[in-house]
Amino acid sequence: MNLNQIELLRVLQETQLNLSKAADKMHVVQSAVSRQLQLFEEELGSPLFERSGKKLVALTPLGLRIMTEVATISQAKLNIQTIAADFLDSNQGTIHVATTHTQAKYFLPKPIQQFRKKYPGVRIYMVQASPEQLIHQLHIHKADIAICTEKVDGDFDLVTQQCYEWHHSAVVPKGHPLCDGDISYQRLAAYPILTYSFGFTGRSNIETAFKQSGCELDIILAAADTDVIKTYVRMGMGVGLIAGMAYDPELDHDLTVRDLSHLIPRSTTKIAYLKQNYLPLYSQHFIEELLLAAKDY
Repeated sequence: MNLNQIELLRVLQETQLNLSKAADKMHVVQSAVSRQLQLFEEELGSPLFERSGKKLVALTPLGLRIMTEVATISQAKLNIQTIAADFLDSNQGTIHVATTHTQAKYFLPKPIQQFRKKYPGVRIYMVQASPEQLIHQLHIHKADIAICTEKVDGDFDLVTQQCYEWHHSAVVPKGHPLCDGDISYQRLAAYPILTYSFGFTGRSNIETAFKQSGCELDIILAAADTDVIKTYVRMGMGVGLIAGMAYDPELDHDLTVRDLSHLIPRSTTKIAYLKQNYLPLYSQHFIEELLLAAKDY
């Protein structure tokens, strides 16, 4: 047994058991991959994969058990490489941040700007996706840190930290009936609603609040991007329910914003990363910048 064989198992899992793709990723011919796998199984005395001809179709029970150990070994290998790089120079490196459009546009600019002043040698790459995809990016090591509101609770492989709380607001064109008077569930429910897609930016809090009030929302458009919602509000299609921080007094001067914190529970944006990941010093300082910026909310 050697580390190349362990790496082969990891790559096979990553490529959905495709021998050809695994060979390409490992920069060897497919026959070499097949031979290494054969030697490994002979050493263990039992097959790790179910086969249909020469094609791998599934993991055997032994293969499933061994894959959990492979994940541990792969994680240790990544940590060793990161620890060594951090020891040699803690001011150089790369952070992959998985986040949503709302966080990337409205929350992250200030802490990233502050962080770059202190760590000009660290590159930052953003991965924008849905909350489910963000967590997946952590698990497959395509992201180091995730910043989102939904879907991080309940994953016991993650360390999560509360970053900041925020509220929803309603936006309407100037002159709309909702520009004046008290805002209630009933008044909002009387209009078509434009808001976030399921799983994005506190949509679950919106659904829960209106369900408990007994009022049913007529959601005619859902989007992941706040700017898309505001575009259709400007067209007169309905009332936009957005994150309060996404209203810009200068850019959105043609819209009226109404605070909904008395109707919809505040949402909490969290920072998440894998428990077993070694975070280099600059990543720890990046998280500190996020928490400092959060104090302004």
